[in-house]
Amino acid sequence: MAIQSYVGAFLLLLSFSSTINAQVFHIGKYGVKGDGRADISQALLRAWKEACASTTAAKLLIPKGTYALSETVLEGPCKAPVEFQLQGTLRAPADPFRFKTVSWVTFQNIDRLTVSGGGTFDGQGKIAWAQNDCNLNKNCRTLPINLRFNFVSNALIHDVTTLDSKQFHVNVLGCKNVTFQRFTVTAPGDSVNTDGIHIGRSVGVKIIDSNIRTGDDCVSIGDGSQQIFVTRVNCGPGHGISVGSLGKYKNEEPVVGIFVRNCTIIGGTNGVRIKTWPASPVGVASDMHFEDIRMVDVANPVLIDQGYCPWNQCQAQIPSLVKINKVSFKRIWGTSASQVAVKIACSKRVPCDNIEIADINLAYRGPEGPALSECSNVRPLITGRQFPPACAKIAS
Repeated sequence: MAIQSYVGAFLLLLSFSSTINAQVFHIGKYGVKGDGRADISQALLRAWKEACASTTAAKLLIPKGTYALSETVLEGPCKAPVEFQLQGTLRAPADPFRFKTVSWVTFQNIDRLTVSGGGTFDGQGKIAWAQNDCNLNKNCRTLPINLRFNFVSNALIHDVTTLDSKQFHVNVLGCKNVTFQRFTVTAPGDSVNTDGIHIGRSVGVKIIDSNIRTGDDCVSIGDGSQQIFVTRVNCGPGHGISVGSLGKYKNEEPVVGIFVRNCTIIGGTNGVRIKTWPASPVGVASDMHFEDIRMVDVANPVLIDQGYCPWNQCQAQIPSLVKINKVSFKRIWGTSASQVAVKIACSKRVPCDNIEIADINLAYRGPEGPALSECSNVRPLITGRQFPPACAKIAS
């Protein structure tokens, strides 16, 4: 695992370095002005096509200014490393009905991609959030995602912002060796279903030194995710850093190797959690580690929830069949906004195995009394200081 990580870091460094002296494709050369009026999608596609076809490293440059952009797919394979350098602001159509698909900007089938520049992808999601009725309607309309990375490899996304996405801010699918660094997600705490970065069926994704403020999970890790590293991320508001939800669909792939370290979660409805649906097909989630996490007024700071059932749209009485194994929660401290600061609620059918709880110090100062730790269907290894006392309450 360590060797793979070093190789991935070297490839990213090589890719980034190769674009320093790249041929520049300036969007202004394609008749574009940064006045926020005309849609630049056709000009952007022309610039991308030429940059992608370059046999030497290429840089597509969008300078400071505001640019209207409709849904766009930037597709490879490209012949050499390519950098998408956004210095200005790209602005999506505010009306979600103007979208024919569920994506705004998609990077697809590209090796050695860099996205940089200090600019902003503005999804203008306020109208869409008001139209989201998924809490009442199982067949609710799927809204556009700000940024999709589909089957991208050896990529570095750094020093850019995604703002007010209509749905997830970022979706990572089928990718390999992708790093988000100094990446910013910004949306109000009451924005609906606006996960910061969602990862699925991808290997070697790293999120480093980033700030995520949104209305749903700051980071959500779906099935098929392997070797995912979340380090020095500030999360909040939001729903915390989550593995899952898992077990909603048939043929989900295992989740293996999740490492969340040195993060801060402020005011979230959850801290670090693993969530699976009841009545699920058989699944596996293993080798997951949450360490050195600071909580500030977080409800549910530490949570395994194998009865995850939002809006009561499931068969809650049927246990989950997702097997959770080899999980550690270590050196987690701060304040809880609810009395149950640690809750490990595993499945009756497939209890959790190899769970370690070490050095927990979470205080609750509410009217119900001191903080509690509650466990069910698990026999964890407990070490170090424990406040509240680990698994003092055994739930049925």
